[in-house]
Amino acid sequence: MRQRLEPSPGVLYVVGTPIGNLEDLSPRAKSLLKKVSAIACEDTRHSGQMLKNVGAKATLFSFYEHNTKTRLPQLLKLLKNGQSLALISDAGLPGISDPGEELVSLARNAGHDVICIPGPCAATTALVSSGLPSDRFCFEGFLPQKNKTRKKILSIIAEETRTTVIYEAPHKLVRLLQELCHLCGADRPLQVARELTKIHEQQIGPTIGAALEYFLVNKPLGECTLVLGGARIQTNIQLTRSELLIEMEALIKNGASASEAARALATKTGQPKRFLYNLLHEEKKSKMKINF
Repeated sequence: MRQRLEPSPGVLYVVGTPIGNLEDLSPRAKSLLKKVSAIACEDTRHSGQMLKNVGAKATLFSFYEHNTKTRLPQLLKLLKNGQSLALISDAGLPGISDPGEELVSLARNAGHDVICIPGPCAATTALVSSGLPSDRFCFEGFLPQKNKTRKKILSIIAEETRTTVIYEAPHKLVRLLQELCHLCGADRPLQVARELTKIHEQQIGPTIGAALEYFLVNKPLGECTLVLGGARIQTNIQLTRSELLIEMEALIKNGASASEAARALATKTGQPKRFLYNLLHEEKKSKMKINF
């Protein structure tokens, strides 16, 4: 099959880099990184050694969360001037839980082609090796730290019936496991993957409780990828109107919206979401009349 010549002028290349094992950098990625005009990377020092090893001599631009405002216009100008640009992250596929997503969007809106050079990704690597269902899954990335928003998202994750993939820093892992244990129960299936593709790769599980017990004794090291099994689908659970309201109000108190609470309970009980949402609405109107 005839291959296109790469790189082409004015094209943004999203290049997957190793998440641990340097041998996972593809021949196509190596070739492209040697030929592009410029390379945007999270940390020029971190990526510099790998780029030196492959013989890349392009101009390097640091590109991370806190310099996007000034860097984005510069990178778009390079593309406008007909230069080829490669986007890489410190590890894995750019654009997932990093500012690469915004650069790709702006480049496309400006009429530039965006081509992905596939490579490793911690989320999918952990997922397919976890043994948990992978036919349908959700990706959450790093959870927000603000308490109210975090509670809301965690309550949704707890009721999600699909497998969920979460990223977490090692010093915050135990807190997250404790939160999941409280919301999902200690027996919920879970694998915590760390040091993926490296010599000391680990997958700790098979449940939230077992992982929490392990990491309370063994200090977490390295970025972690959690693969959480979905909530069991329970249908036709018979609850009274009062019991349904109590459960939904508890979810709302924990940060969920009325719609999210209705959806979560619909999954758990088999009741129609619209019926549950209307139940909340009627209860609210009833309380307002009483207060009036």
